[in-house]
Amino acid sequence: MENENLFGECLSEVIGTAILLLFGVGVVANSVQVGADIGWWELSLLWGLGVTMAVYITGGVSGAHINPAVTIGLASVGDFPWKKVGPFVISQIIGAFIGAAGAYFIYAEQFVEKTAANMTVFHTIAMGNISNPKAMLIELILTAVLVMGIAAMSEPLNSSAPKGLGPALSVGLLVAAIGGIGGKLTGFAINPARDFGPKLFTALAGWGSAPFTAHNYYFWVPIVGPLLGGILGAVVYKKCIRAYLPDVLKEGKAKEDMIGDILDDKQKVKIAEEKRNTEAMARN
Repeated sequence: MENENLFGECLSEVIGTAILLLFGVGVVANSVQVGADIGWWELSLLWGLGVTMAVYITGGVSGAHINPAVTIGLASVGDFPWKKVGPFVISQIIGAFIGAAGAYFIYAEQFVEKTAANMTVFHTIAMGNISNPKAMLIELILTAVLVMGIAAMSEPLNSSAPKGLGPALSVGLLVAAIGGIGGKLTGFAINPARDFGPKLFTALAGWGSAPFTAHNYYFWVPIVGPLLGGILGAVVYKKCIRAYLPDVLKEGKAKEDMIGDILDDKQKVKIAEEKRNTEAMARN
């Protein structure tokens, strides 16, 4: 039963991540290759809606992580089992590969010539005047904000978190906002699978090694930055914010009282035993 459930969760992650990439790569291709009148804000918003749709469709099965930074971030603070991390991350990369392939199929006629410019329709790269270490730090910061937001919006003890279908829409808007505040600098990968899966696809689809060698071997940046950012965001939220939620503090006080009652009972038993031993010694 447990294996069946894990299979279903992984399948859900594949489908959810594929939906995200189909939306995201599709809108970039529509803008860059076809010339659709889509500004940066509209592009960021459509990426965010891709996240929202993926969460609506698959969230009930796997939680719709659709992002290794989310999966590893939650695992790092004990909110997700480490034994599921590997299967989830592999599923997310497969889903991103499939989503990129789907978008390519739709726009195949627009990619007759494989160039360094149209390669980045599928995955991210920093602006020419931004170094790889700086880009990594930008991705770290943006992903930390993303994971803090996801943790807050999915926290059942957070009274201000959106309810019902609200979290999915809110996470989508958060992704759009992240794209708006700093996305153009690095392409706001904020998701290692979203970048690595499409890089694998483009390498196999005719772009060769360029996806991995471009911009001084930039490929590691959207992996390392988001993973570190995911861990940072999860730790900051759990230790600096969640720990001070009123309901969490109440729950902690209740546990302390319960432990105190248990200790009091044990102390009473110990005193009773000592009294019996003293009386027995007096009789002897």
